[in-house]
Amino acid sequence: MIRETIVTTTGADGRPHLAPLGVTVEDGPDGERFVLAPFRPSRTLDNLLARRCAVVNHTDDVRVFAGCISGRRRDWPTVPAERVDAPRLADCLAHEEITVVELLDDPVRPRFLCRTVHAAAHAPFRGFNRAQAAVIEAAILVSRLHLLPADKIAREIDYLSIAIAKTAGPPEREAWDWLVERIAAHRDTEAS
Repeated sequence: MIRETIVTTTGADGRPHLAPLGVTVEDGPDGERFVLAPFRPSRTLDNLLARRCAVVNHTDDVRVFAGCISGRRRDWPTVPAERVDAPRLADCLAHEEITVVELLDDPVRPRFLCRTVHAAAHAPFRGFNRAQAAVIEAAILVSRLHLLPADKIAREIDYLSIAIAKTAGPPEREAWDWLVERIAAHRDTEAS
């Protein structure tokens, strides 16, 4: 199972880094474990290699996903974690502090097998509306602009826009607009 999360790490310079990341949940020898598999090159990968820890943040504010992916906003408030050298999102619903147990190296996408050392819930999860799910799917598409054909992206965005039109509130519309602008900028760059 893959959970769409915001992973926070700390760089060698001590600065926090936020990145949307699908985190795989597996059964491990000591119970549930997370597998983080960032692509090369990435700051998340560098930070995991250097610090061997991260925080998996669970949030229903899809602007965090869209802001990070589109480049529109990365300065989401963070606070120190309890047991690892990485921050957590200040306004997350829940978070899990994890440490790397094993690294399975790969030239494209290394896999970090991690165990939870601390978890906390901060607010109830009331479920996603369709617009929130559409924003997360669009953010995944934007993260793959360099891999997917333009017509596939256009078809997917057309379909996802139905959920935005029917169920989005102001935060989801803002997040959606950031992603659509990023797609348009990519399209314009490709055309020139």
